Amino acid sequence: MSDGTQTQTRSPEEIRADIETTRRELGDTAAALAQKADVKARAQEKVAGVKESISHVPSADTVKRHPLPVAAIGAFAAGFVLGRLSSRD
Repeated sequence: MSDGTQTQTRSPEEIRADIETTRRELGDTAAALAQKADVKARAQEKVAGVKESISHVPSADTVKRHPLPVAAIGAFAAGFVLGRLSSRD
């Protein structure tokens, strides 16, 4: 061909290997899409994340041993929430 394109002759083994690679990549893509579409699993992941963040709440024993820092953090959090709520009006 004189238009500058080159044709490449590939062996059947090379073609089969390319097909297998494409199948594997397509399978990975389909699995990723299925995971994204699984709303129930994503909701469960979110719940697990919230449970993990809640586990960092100080225990009653910690509050008894260190009441002032815990009270200060609570007051700051309450002020922040109230400030955000009042700014919405």
